[in-house]
Amino acid sequence: MSHSPSLPDRPTLNLDPDMSTEERLAALRKHFIDVSRVHDELTTQLDTARNRQSELREEVTDLQEENEALKTSSLYLATVEELTDDQVLLKQHGNNQEVLTDVSPRLYDRLEAGDRVAINDSFAIQTVLDTETDARAQAMEISADPDVRYDDIGGLESQIQEVREAVEDPLTNPQKFEEVGIDPPTGVLLHGPPGTGKTMLAKAVANQTDATFIKMAGSELVQKFIGEGARLVRDLFEMAAEREPAIIFIDEIDAIAAKRTESKTSGDAEVQRTMMQLLSEMDGFDHRGDISIIAATNRFDMLDRAILRPGRFDRLIEVPEPDAEGREQILRIHTRGMQLAPDIDLGAIADESEGFSGAELESLATEAGMFAIRDGRTDVSRGDFEDALEKVSQDDPTGMPIAFY
Repeated sequence: MSHSPSLPDRPTLNLDPDMSTEERLAALRKHFIDVSRVHDELTTQLDTARNRQSELREEVTDLQEENEALKTSSLYLATVEELTDDQVLLKQHGNNQEVLTDVSPRLYDRLEAGDRVAINDSFAIQTVLDTETDARAQAMEISADPDVRYDDIGGLESQIQEVREAVEDPLTNPQKFEEVGIDPPTGVLLHGPPGTGKTMLAKAVANQTDATFIKMAGSELVQKFIGEGARLVRDLFEMAAEREPAIIFIDEIDAIAAKRTESKTSGDAEVQRTMMQLLSEMDGFDHRGDISIIAATNRFDMLDRAILRPGRFDRLIEVPEPDAEGREQILRIHTRGMQLAPDIDLGAIADESEGFSGAELESLATEAGMFAIRDGRTDVSRGDFEDALEKVSQDDPTGMPIAFY
């Protein structure tokens, strides 16, 4: 428990009538110094007290707000399913409980099927919520102009061409398809080992088309409560429609599009419901407009056949590990801002890094630069790359090279 600081002793001035003028002046100077010291101490204590007062006021305000919240009854999220003559059918989120409740005529006129509302324990509607997309959908990574360009991608010339034809051309030159009399491809699925540039390909296309880039991992679409994953998929496409032209990039799509099994668990059933919603959104009865879909997976063998049929993903593009020429291109991209010693042969380094992915080659260049920094140099030598190769390329128990990040 804190105690109030004690006040400093008040200085006293004693002047003897028998003192000389010099002694009186000396006594007055000392008294002035003592008074100044006490004044400074009191000022410091006053500032401390004011700061403490401000902290206590904030604490009181927080406690008052918490108290008011505790006295307020809890509200729950629900959706208006149907409006009858004078009642409303609600479905409460979380437990999917449905209930028919009365509402006032004034509130009834404001409601429509599909509206989200806040209800109390008695299922009475307290507030009509704004028709915003799910807050989790708003949390998806959105970039109006990704900073990745085609020049930043090496060793994937044929893949870049295929993606540009399937995604970029329908957004930038739709008249080409109209003149030929065909519909543009509806989606692109990129598959291949990790770190080979699948996400970079999607971002580069979004950059080239000035499209909004919306990125989400398939694992984020797997939700706990029934119907929540499907709703998030709907919000994903609604948000893309609001930001046309847009590119939806779903990474790790195998998390929600794996082959269906006979499992009857609620978790597997919910994943399948989410996949059905995704298939429905991809098919759609309405033209999607300036929205393109790109998905990526490291486990192509796990995907359900339903998601692979033409009309959903019209192009299945393999993004493999780069060959020797591709590795050299990637090394040149990641070293173009570095000061390389004249004796460095990137082609030779590419030959020595067989089996490396693009991400591992980027790590190799970074590690080489770190070795140069460790020696206090600004230029990167051949020895730095040899040390980096030894560090980045380690053999795991299966004999395959792995990268340490």
